[in-house]
Amino acid sequence: MQSKKFSIGIDIGGTNTTFGIVNRKGEVVFQATLATAQYPGPEELLRSVHQHLSASIQQLGIAEFIGLGIGAPGANYYTGEITAAANLKWTLPVALQQIASSIFALPCTITNDAKAATIGEMTYGAAKGMKDFFLITLGTGVGSGFVAKGQLIYGHDGFAGELGHSIAIENGRECGCGRKGCLERYASASGMVLTAMEELDRQKNSQGHLARILKQKGSFTAHDIYTAATQGDPAALQTFELTGKVLGLSLANAVSIMSPQAIVFFGGPSRSGKLLLDPVKKHLEANLLSIYQDKVAVIESLLPQNDAAIIGAGALAWEKIR
Repeated sequence: MQSKKFSIGIDIGGTNTTFGIVNRKGEVVFQATLATAQYPGPEELLRSVHQHLSASIQQLGIAEFIGLGIGAPGANYYTGEITAAANLKWTLPVALQQIASSIFALPCTITNDAKAATIGEMTYGAAKGMKDFFLITLGTGVGSGFVAKGQLIYGHDGFAGELGHSIAIENGRECGCGRKGCLERYASASGMVLTAMEELDRQKNSQGHLARILKQKGSFTAHDIYTAATQGDPAALQTFELTGKVLGLSLANAVSIMSPQAIVFFGGPSRSGKLLLDPVKKHLEANLLSIYQDKVAVIESLLPQNDAAIIGAGALAWEKIR
């Protein structure tokens, strides 16, 4: 039987819930996925997670867990509750921390998915050893987590660090939060698709890769934009340029508030590498106050993409006993 200690990491999403067992080095020794919508509520979901884990725990011979971490939309670190989450079809509020602690008989820490990813990056990834940085997650939305003096900033109510819902374009695109012009509507995967559609409309006679996909399928994805850009498609390349411009300006404003050592990019469009990060860096530097110029690194996450959600959630438990 192993004597090493482990944590359990659970990432609850609107579509899928991914969970696993994480050792102190940030290695995932077991993981699985369940369809979130198959369960009427969090208790049923977490009991199923517990059932799946129990067999593996016995098989792996794990003797001790230090705790459980959960990343979930709208999860509040302070209250242990989810009070609002558009993509979860549960009756809210939900006392998620209390339910999980009862089912697993372990201390439980919860936070939203972007903050869990930030803890994971600080513990195991590109920000290991950094005291002042922030992380941007690009995917269906835009999430963020801010770290100052080695501590994740939650604010007085647990909801600090929503850079994705700062206004990037005045009176811009409508956002799911009810406002207009949020960064999320421009820098997320879906936001990039909207930008590319606008570019194709401006380039009416385009014969590029994106135009052909649109003609054949009637739509395209952010990954299609990336593929088209690697082939030199003008509309796709301009989409990355415009996305970098909006992101760079928003990040420059955030830098002025906390003067970070680095900005870490995680997930989705950020995996486009230089296609996105080069215009981001260019427009970041162009909009920075001179005292911050050439001081802030823009880097990609080092967490393995397939395991990152579990690692981030599992790291919450280790963070609690640090």
